[in-house]
Amino acid sequence: MRVLVVEDEEDLVEALRYGLVRADYAVDVAPDVETATHKLYAAAYDLMILDLNLPDGDGFDLCGRIRSGELDGQSGPDLRILMLTARDRLADRVRGLDEGADDYLVKPFAFPELLARVRALLRRDSGGGSAVWTVGDLRLDTGRREAFRGERRLQLTPKEFAVLRYLMSRPGQVVSAEELLEHVWDENADPFTNTVRVTVGTLRRKLAASDEEQLIETVVRHGYRLRESDAATTPARPS
Repeated sequence: MRVLVVEDEEDLVEALRYGLVRADYAVDVAPDVETATHKLYAAAYDLMILDLNLPDGDGFDLCGRIRSGELDGQSGPDLRILMLTARDRLADRVRGLDEGADDYLVKPFAFPELLARVRALLRRDSGGGSAVWTVGDLRLDTGRREAFRGERRLQLTPKEFAVLRYLMSRPGQVVSAEELLEHVWDENADPFTNTVRVTVGTLRRKLAASDEEQLIETVVRHGYRLRESDAATTPARPS
């Protein structure tokens, strides 16, 4: 999943980028409202982490413009927004949520809590409240970052895990290579690279080891599709 961090404090930006990339997110950064606006028009994001005190504007206003559709970026008005700010007054928290933020976290914060909030917000897009997703005999635990086919644990690289997570969020749908590049890689990815094809190829082989049925189909000239089976394709409930 692709995250835009809108924050001007350099040390915090680097810490956020480092932690989110380690958690398999593609991360872009904007130090101010103007840069964030350009990036929102240029790329589709799954979630934005938004500071309020920015050098050229206010995060409240940016959030409100996104929600109203005034800022008609590629992510649309339903972009998930997590406000991350030192403003801890009740009035600020209420205003943030009223402006359309999905969540509000006050600095200083514990990074594991921020990651948990990010996961919770992104699960809303997948239609479930659990950290465990299932599609047929595939099971993905986004909290523990583990993947299984049946009882077999899959040894996936971070990018393979991220691609599988994205495909599992859209079972049965055709996902183009461009869409995967947009959501799983960051803005530094070369649009002419074959990295998507290579990553999908290695993931396909790992999913179908030992002559198992192939789960990822190539739809010629269109992209890739994770096959649905007779089993449920909804996020699993914790036991």
